[in-house]
Amino acid sequence: MFGHILVDFLFCLTFGIATAMALTDARQVTSGFFRVHLWVLLGVQTLAALTLFAPSHSGRHAWMLSGQFWLAVASAVLCYIGAVIWIYERAALGKAAIAAVAACSLAALTLPIAARLPREFAWQLAGRITGGWLLGFVVTAMLLGHWYLNTPTMKLAPLNRLILLLAAAVAARVLVCGLGLFLENGMHPDAPLLSWRRWMLFIALRWLAGILGVGLLAGLTGQTLKIPNTQSATGILYAAVILAFIGELMSQLLSAAAHYPV
Repeated sequence: MFGHILVDFLFCLTFGIATAMALTDARQVTSGFFRVHLWVLLGVQTLAALTLFAPSHSGRHAWMLSGQFWLAVASAVLCYIGAVIWIYERAALGKAAIAAVAACSLAALTLPIAARLPREFAWQLAGRITGGWLLGFVVTAMLLGHWYLNTPTMKLAPLNRLILLLAAAVAARVLVCGLGLFLENGMHPDAPLLSWRRWMLFIALRWLAGILGVGLLAGLTGQTLKIPNTQSATGILYAAVILAFIGELMSQLLSAAAHYPV
């Protein structure tokens, strides 16, 4: 179970970062940013492929594991090709490669939930997409903030845009997971009190860290950029990344056995 959660988290992270990079203006951010962080995604997808690798998959979920493995390999290859393209500063082709990485990662995220009922599939897919957005925007904003230390003459508009997208991702996550939590609790009206208290304890950690904490730090980062002070903003984003990782990993752990994302 924990292996599946790790793989899903890696695909979510790759999908989110690739989406964020695809939405980042290449005219205002140097090509090295895209090249270097495609190498990062190459490492993430290599780890996913190694986790999924088996000489021959067997069992009921063999097709799903095999599909995810080959999608991880495809994503890793696309990351390599995209990084080479960015060496030559071919922005249009580079963005196409990044979009292809995002598409492969999203396809891999749909495989574990493909057999669910249509309503549950739609909710779980929405949860995975919004979770990927939250992870991707916060991590990419932190990486871009760090990039300003290397290229201090870049404009702040791309970083400000990522912060706005992060705020929108937090709002989308509140909507999807809030309604999912309401529907999930409604399915277990007779749950034992002790089990319900344990459930809500983990839910509280998930929401306080991954939603409220990330949202507050995103707002604080936006205010810091008005000074402007990119170094302090990047430090705040480091903390936001940690909270986002805690919140989203907890969400995936809780949602794995649930009908709806929480």
